[in-house]
Amino acid sequence: MTITMQNYGLTWTRPDGIPRASAVAHDEPTAARRRAELENARCTDVEIVPVRPGVLPRPRT
Repeated sequence: MTITMQNYGLTWTRPDGIPRASAVAHDEPTAARRRAELENARCTDVEIVPVRPGVLPRPRT
């Protein structure tokens, strides 16, 4: 039996309008906590996106 771990990254827009993406991959609970932190910091368009190992999301333009 193979165990598959899903990794997640985040994309968001800073309050000053600059799009950003996470530089690390998270497990699902950690990604959800990070999303809450970003939303509390008034970031917008915060999304959790699934990523493959070694691949990180790109900021939206």
